[in-house]
Amino acid sequence: MARELAIEIASDVICPWCYIGKRRLEKALALVESEVKPELHWLPFELNPEMPAAGMPRTEYRRAKFGSLERSRELDARVAAEGRSVGIDFGFERIARTPNTRAAHELIDLAQRQGKAAGVVDALFRAYFEEAKDIGDATVLTDIAARREVSGWPGQARAQEVAALEEEMRRLGINAVPTFIFARKFGVSGAQPPESLAQAIRQALAG
Repeated sequence: MARELAIEIASDVICPWCYIGKRRLEKALALVESEVKPELHWLPFELNPEMPAAGMPRTEYRRAKFGSLERSRELDARVAAEGRSVGIDFGFERIARTPNTRAAHELIDLAQRQGKAAGVVDALFRAYFEEAKDIGDATVLTDIAARREVSGWPGQARAQEVAALEEEMRRLGINAVPTFIFARKFGVSGAQPPESLAQAIRQALAG
C-alpha cells in the first residue's frame, strides 16, 4: 500500500537546474507510484537575494557571473541539452532580463496555501525559460495568478513570512538548489537522475 511522504523542494524559478529537477522528480514519482503518496511543498530560495527589484539585463548578469558571454553561452548550451532530455525547450537566447524573484516566491506561497502551487511553479518556469517573460514584472505575475486561478494576489501575499522561511532554509545549511528534502530526514542536492531520486524516496519510506 502506498504511504504518505512529505517532499520539500527548495528552488528558485530562474534556476534552470531547478526546472530540470522538477521534471526529474516527476519521473521519479512515476517510478514509485504504487509505493508513495507524495505531499509536495515548495520552499523559497533566491539565487540572487541582492538583485535590484527591477532585475538587470541578462547579458550583464551572466558576464559578471561567468566572466564572459562566451562562457555563459557554453553553459547555456549544456543546460539546454539536458533540458531537451526531459522535454524542456530552453530559450536562453531570447531572455532579456534576469529578474528579482522575491515576488514570484510570494505568489508560490499564496498558491500553496490554496493547493495550487504545482501549476504556478510550472507556469513560472515555463514563462521565464521557454516564453522569455520577465517573471519579476507585476503584470506577468498577475497574469499567471489569474490563469492558475490563485485568488487574493497580490493583496494576500506574505512577504515577511516568505522572507523568514527563506532565511530558515539558509540556516539549515541549504546553499544550492534544487534541494529535495524527504520527510525532514535527509536532503538530496542537485537535479539528480530520476532513479537516484526514486532511491531516496524509498530510503525515506524505509525510515
